[in-house]
Amino acid sequence: MIHTSEKTERHAAMRCAELMAAAARTAPKACAVDMIETLVLDGEDKDRLSTVMRRIGTEADKPFFVRDAGNIDACHCVVLVAGVVDSRALDCGFCGIDDCASARQAGIACAVAVTDIGIALSSAALCAMDHRMDNRVLFTAGLAALDMGLFDEDVQVCYGLGLSVMGKNIFFDRQGL
Repeated sequence: MIHTSEKTERHAAMRCAELMAAAARTAPKACAVDMIETLVLDGEDKDRLSTVMRRIGTEADKPFFVRDAGNIDACHCVVLVAGVVDSRALDCGFCGIDDCASARQAGIACAVAVTDIGIALSSAALCAMDHRMDNRVLFTAGLAALDMGLFDEDVQVCYGLGLSVMGKNIFFDRQGL
């Protein structure tokens, strides 16, 4: 059987996306609290994401959303890394408030929980790099995913990583902002 480069590269991107989700899951987390969630989008679901990104960019007059939607259109799949930013009950003050109860009451996200999401995201991006997969972290894709309601309502932070296998990195010479 002959497998074309287009088909094998698409499969490679999806295999890498699965490994990236595993890397996000196994990334270290404060107090051993795992509030990380991941999704992988391709096909029509990826297309819906870029459509929402364009809508947000147009309605909010933020052209970088439209630019990033073009990257999502061109890539094979998108890994979404998200999480709940509830307090870790450390009363550490890292968020700028002395105690977790006061921070929660003020609607301030736990800085430690947000950091956990960043570490998981970095682990996923490193996995893509280890597999020589072109990728880019896009907060715009994460905001669009939240807008689409792809996660439970308690998930407040999300980033997307587009994956591409092309002769030229589509995330390098981006037009626009």
